[in-house]
Formats: sequence, C-alpha cells, structure tokens
Amino acid sequence: MHSIPLDITILGSGTSTGIPVIGCDCPVCRSTDPRNRRTRCSALLSYAGHNILIDTSTDLRWQALREDIRQVDAVLYTHSHADHLHGIDDLRGFNRRSKTPIPLYGSTRTLERVRDNFNYIFDDIENPGYVPQLELFPVEESFTLFGQRITPIPLFHGRMQAFGYRCGPLAYLTDCNEIPAASLELLDGLELLVLDGLRFKPHTTHFNISQAVQIANRIGARQTLLTHLSHEVDHPRHNPQLPDGIEFAYDGQRLTFTLQQQIAEPLRSRVP
Repeated sequence: MHSIPLDITILGSGTSTGIPVIGCDCPVCRSTDPRNRRTRCSALLSYAGHNILIDTSTDLRWQALREDIRQVDAVLYTHSHADHLHGIDDLRGFNRRSKTPIPLYGSTRTLERVRDNFNYIFDDIENPGYVPQLELFPVEESFTLFGQRITPIPLFHGRMQAFGYRCGPLAYLTDCNEIPAASLELLDGLELLVLDGLRFKPHTTHFNISQAVQIANRIGARQTLLTHLSHEVDHPRHNPQLPDGIEFAYDGQRLTFTLQQQIAEPLRSRVP
C-alpha cells in the first residue's frame, strides 16, 4: 500500500429549494456573502486520478462549470429524491469526453427508482436521441472503486431508507434524521464527517442543527461540516456560534485527506 491524496469538494450545501429561495426577501436570500448562496446538495470525491460524484443534484451543470469538473468516473446515489437525482441528464457531457458509460451505485431500491423515473436512458427505445450512457450497480455492502473501499452507511430519512458513504477517513451523510446503531459502528475514527443539519427548527425527515451537533459529538470526527442547509442559516452570523470542530459547509469548499491505496476485485453485478 502507499498513501495518496483524497479531495472532497462540497459542490452544493443547500436544501431542495436552493438558496436564495425563489420569491424570498429574507436576509439570507438577499445576502451577498457567497457562503449563503447554496446550490442543491452534492459532493465530489477525487483520488487516484478519478472523480466520483455523490448524487447528481438539480444544479449539477452549474456546479461542474463553477468547479471546472471535466471528468466523472462514477456516481454514488444517496436516495432518489429530485434534488439529489434530477441532474442525471447532465452526465451526457462527461460521456462525450470519456466515450465510456458511467457506473451508478446505490441501493437496489434507489436504482430501481432511477431506472423507472428515467426509463428513456435505460430502455432500448428506437431513436432515443442523445441520452447519457450509464450503468446501474446496486450495492448493499462495502465495495472497491478505483482501488479504494467505499462503504454504504444505511440511514433513515423519515421512513425512507437512504445511504451515506464512507471513503477512508471521511463520511458523507446527508438527508437523514436517524443513524442506526449498526451504522454508527461504521463511523469510528473519522477525520471528516459531512452531516445533514437542515435548520434550527425541528423537521420530520432531517436532523435540525441541535440534533446534528449531538450526533456529531457522539461520532467524534475530528471535523464536522453541516450541509443541506436552509435559508434559516446565515453563515457569517451563525457559524461562530457552533461548537469547536463543527462548521457549516459552503459551496466550493474543498478539503484534502490521505488514503491508503488498496487493490481489490472490481464490482461486477450490473443491472441488465
């Protein structure tokens, strides 16, 4: 084994509406601070010359242009809600550059919804036009992707099951309001935890900020970023009020860690 860098870029730190919210004149939506301008929630993992998206947010095109992303080698889906999925068609541009299909990973249920909602991509339709070239790989347990172990972390998003993902020293857990005990066991020794922290008021399917702080303290990562933020959160005003080691994420934020490169058999269980 040898050490390689792992970069994570917060592509979007906002909730499903994006910030500013259409038609809203609140101080956060009218703010000129770039940390208060939030596209829909997504992240990019980069290591060993590969780029892995976590979700294809509604704002994927703008996120890719803003961060000058020219290559996507795989997508990890957390769940099938529109704000995390409906940028899927923008994967076409990456196909055009790579000339190869992009593998999509997620739970069986999530990928069934992806296939049903975007059947024009996956069904053999005569004269389909220009559609993304994608392959579906359902996962329920750890698998190896480009030489690195990726571990799905089962979560609850209300009554819906969602996935977070762990890659080496970091874990990305968005859209959740409960982390089962078995999943907490998969989160020991983190350097970075990216965690759902929607707003200050309680919510039925997301951690609010006080709940997120409590679970972050329980997990004990060296650093925690709260993401999927609503317009209740004013970054320059509220970020200093968080406990040490916990911050609000912002679009374009990038951090670098170290991985131990691994080699293992690739996953080969594609949905036909």
